[in-house]
Amino acid sequence: MAGQLKEVRNRIKSTQSTQQITKAMKMVSAAKLRRAQDAITQMRPYARKLQDMLSNIISSLEGDMNLALADQRTVNNVLFIVVTSDRGLCGGYNANLVKMTRATIAEKYPTQNVTIWNIGKKGYESLTKLGFNTNATFKDIFLNLKFETVQAAAKAAMKAFENKEFDAIEIVYSEFKNAATQEYKSEPFLPIPKMEKKANAKKTDFIFEPQKEALVAELMPKILNTQLFKAVLDANASEHGARMTAMDKASENANELLKSLKISYNRARQAAITTELTEIVSGAAALNG
Repeated sequence: MAGQLKEVRNRIKSTQSTQQITKAMKMVSAAKLRRAQDAITQMRPYARKLQDMLSNIISSLEGDMNLALADQRTVNNVLFIVVTSDRGLCGGYNANLVKMTRATIAEKYPTQNVTIWNIGKKGYESLTKLGFNTNATFKDIFLNLKFETVQAAAKAAMKAFENKEFDAIEIVYSEFKNAATQEYKSEPFLPIPKMEKKANAKKTDFIFEPQKEALVAELMPKILNTQLFKAVLDANASEHGARMTAMDKASENANELLKSLKISYNRARQAAITTELTEIVSGAAALNG
């Protein structure tokens, strides 16, 4: 009985220590989430408007311009830029991104040659184990998250597309909604998609200053850099939100476990006291007899 009480006490102590860690991690993630959320909410409207503008311009141009980044060709080689996290303890966040990547490849590119560039260590480790052709060049971007490091990855992807190393490039990431919700997305990066023409819609007539060729050539890479940076900022906020939620749930589960353990401890302690009293009474009765 004493051994059982000691075991339950050790489990209670261990659970309390774990709960302290999960609460601390929740607070750290909440602080990081506030900064990451501010960054993406300020960035998102600007990035979306730039994307829409670029697609609109590409759709309105006549066929006299040779736009390498909008070149639609037969897809044989595909690049996926998969944005995950560097650390775990964030629920199913990384597993869902890996699942999204596999599902998109199976659905859209089942027979094509697929290469994966990873941003984030967890995705690199998981996809490498699954046998995909992965590249770790940009996996440590989150160690120094700023526009210049993401821009280097975007430029490398654009150069590879222009050199016809890849015929299509897609980004897989999680779009931040709120602390408890992330939307896992796979969106095209290159070639630049054209906007769908609506029925009876008027053709947009742009006035270009300076010349059309110079403006589009300057605009396209900047907008694509911004698109990838937005995806990375979304993923950063989503990671902290997922970790904060996971740690909150872990703290709640620890509370439930502590309640159960304390009930077990009290029962075992009461049983031990009852046993001792019974032994004392029985001994006294034997002496009196």
